[in-house]
Amino acid sequence: MTNPTGTNEREQVGLRYEIDFPEADSKADQDSECCEVRIDGDVRRIRFHDYHEIYSVPGLYEQLFYDELKCQSPKVLTELLTDTMAETGVDPGTIDALDIGAGNGMVAEELVNRGIRSVVGVDIIEEAAEAAERDRPEVYEDYHVADLTDLPRDVERAMVERGFTCMTTCAALGFGDIPPLAFAVSLNLIKDDAWVAFTIKDRFLDGAEEEASGFSTLVNRLCDTGRLEVLAKKKYRHRMAVDGTELNYVAVVARKRQDAPLEWAGARKFTR
Repeated sequence: MTNPTGTNEREQVGLRYEIDFPEADSKADQDSECCEVRIDGDVRRIRFHDYHEIYSVPGLYEQLFYDELKCQSPKVLTELLTDTMAETGVDPGTIDALDIGAGNGMVAEELVNRGIRSVVGVDIIEEAAEAAERDRPEVYEDYHVADLTDLPRDVERAMVERGFTCMTTCAALGFGDIPPLAFAVSLNLIKDDAWVAFTIKDRFLDGAEEEASGFSTLVNRLCDTGRLEVLAKKKYRHRMAVDGTELNYVAVVARKRQDAPLEWAGARKFTR
């Protein structure tokens, strides 16, 4: 399946925005980056992590992150995932994926184009779901707007009963977007032996003292106890920063062997 309806709508209608990048503070982290965009004659200053604003403007997400800043995470992650599946003799056409922090469907589109049988999206942002329906209406079998750390029981039950054999999350871990608890909850929504594919900023996995996201501790503990078995890792350039430097991430492909105790990720008690 290629080029689902709406995927290239921005290119088809020639829609482009004037985007300028204010001078970057060399000491600031990437979650404080912003841009100035001219929309209908007005200039709006938008922080990169204010996704609800970006998704509400058709085509802005793609132009900003992929055209201007050369993001390659969806392609790198899905390629590593399906290549690893192929090496182990797994047919992607048998795989049903849960896409966490789904956004406007760019990862799901890559998954579908690489043969994954079905994809269900989850995002906490209503505008993300609206953008996915607007831009890529055919890639998701279903899409939930929900907080993974406080899932409604009916949504949780529906996800577990769906029997997902894969979970993906791309460039959404850390920086407060998807916390460790949401990641652990997501692991527990998929079946044992399901595939897990995620990308994360390199320093969030390196165990450095200043790393405060919590992912290094959680992922290492899951791996050390055999609950998560890593099959492939790749360090790569996620995208360019506004100051021209490279932002490096790590793509990880693993198999989930057991549920993650939620207290390892900050829950007050293990509820599942």
